[in-house]
Amino acid sequence: MSNDAAASGIRWIITTQRSAWQDAEAPEFGPITDMPDVFVRTDAPQQVIEGFGASFNELGWTSLGVLDQNQRDEIFRELFAPGVGAGLSLCRMPLGANDFSRDWYSYDEVDDDFALDHFSIDNDLETLVPFIRAAQAQQPDLALWASPWSPPSWMKRNGHYAGALPNPFMNNVENGLRTDQVGQEGTDMFRLDEPHLEAYARYFGRFIDEYRALGIPIGMVMPQNEFNSAQVFPSCTWTPDGFAQLLRHLGPQMQARDVDIFLGTLERPDDRLLGDVLSDASVADHVSGLGVQWEGKRAVAALHRLHPELRIYQTEQECGDGLNDWRHARHAWSLMKQFLTNGANAYMYWNISLLEGGRSRWGWTQNSLVVVDPDDATYRWSYEYQVFKHVSAFVTPGARALECLSYSGFANQLAFLNEDDSIVLVMQNDLSEDMPVRVLIGDQVLTPTLPADSFSTFVIPAGE
Repeated sequence: MSNDAAASGIRWIITTQRSAWQDAEAPEFGPITDMPDVFVRTDAPQQVIEGFGASFNELGWTSLGVLDQNQRDEIFRELFAPGVGAGLSLCRMPLGANDFSRDWYSYDEVDDDFALDHFSIDNDLETLVPFIRAAQAQQPDLALWASPWSPPSWMKRNGHYAGALPNPFMNNVENGLRTDQVGQEGTDMFRLDEPHLEAYARYFGRFIDEYRALGIPIGMVMPQNEFNSAQVFPSCTWTPDGFAQLLRHLGPQMQARDVDIFLGTLERPDDRLLGDVLSDASVADHVSGLGVQWEGKRAVAALHRLHPELRIYQTEQECGDGLNDWRHARHAWSLMKQFLTNGANAYMYWNISLLEGGRSRWGWTQNSLVVVDPDDATYRWSYEYQVFKHVSAFVTPGARALECLSYSGFANQLAFLNEDDSIVLVMQNDLSEDMPVRVLIGDQVLTPTLPADSFSTFVIPAGE
């Protein structure tokens, strides 16, 4: 950063489609001379921000395998090293196979192995374990949580990892499911009897124990990814009643290991799907938070209002289409605003890295923070990474969200108060022309002119 850019004591970083992460000279604070466009309330801090992160998926690790060690070191330092780049500190991982695994697997596929004699995480030693360890080398305090996409197939009523037939949206990739095995939303695909529930709770416990023995502590679990969705990839539908039955078994297993349980992940715009589980006090006692993603964005405000005692994680940013274009980066910003202004305590991107095109084993193409070109063994940072970094790089764990008010129709910002009393203000100008804006912070006004179609972060030191 130049001396001129630092003249006001405020750091200003700008990203446009053509130029990412440029330092600009920030204006100095001035007195109030007319009506501000935005009022940042510093007198009433909102929810605590626990961190930002993404998910460790198998295809993320195999895509990075195309690169050499120096390139991988650059990527992990940029993503995870404190004070360097994105500052990721709170990440997700699958408990068994997910939609971006190399193929289907669970940790115990031996039929009726209720004693879990054949439980093994050997598959993960090739992918997820080295992936996480590479991140831990840069961020030793990395926090992790996990959720399954599917239980072992023998624990499910349909005896199969998937719940939906191949479809054109995913290029009709075969998964071997028969028509009589198709799952349905609003049903329990899991076998809800005591032997299966008890074994599945211990299955979670074994997972925690095996990873802990490798120096990888998992601090929280969610019982099911997208419990309303029967998918062509690993999936399992649950009802609120089914969840409640599982939590009565899972709760003691996790409590004995000092592991939190969040209820989720909710991908429907209906807060009652979680509220119905929490209505049973004996079950709610086991739950310390909620996980919300995709269309759950329309339920997050109600969840925050109705269950203020519970933390809320946004668990998976909408994944895009593999094009990694500027259009979806703009959409990603709207998602961050939706969750973080409505009570979310943490925000998760989805795929850390994928090959160009981002195609999964089951034919779905998605976006990623890192895009790897396998033809020439190079990589690039996606537009979504730059937008994500505009927030995650400066908002540190323990920060508080700040409410922003506007009486001029401008409502395109997020603001945070860090524990060191610095303020982070992130703004988008979604117009095709430069836009002057007046922002009241405390009793002073900041008056930048935001470049056309841009994202800006202002880092305001304490006492400025």
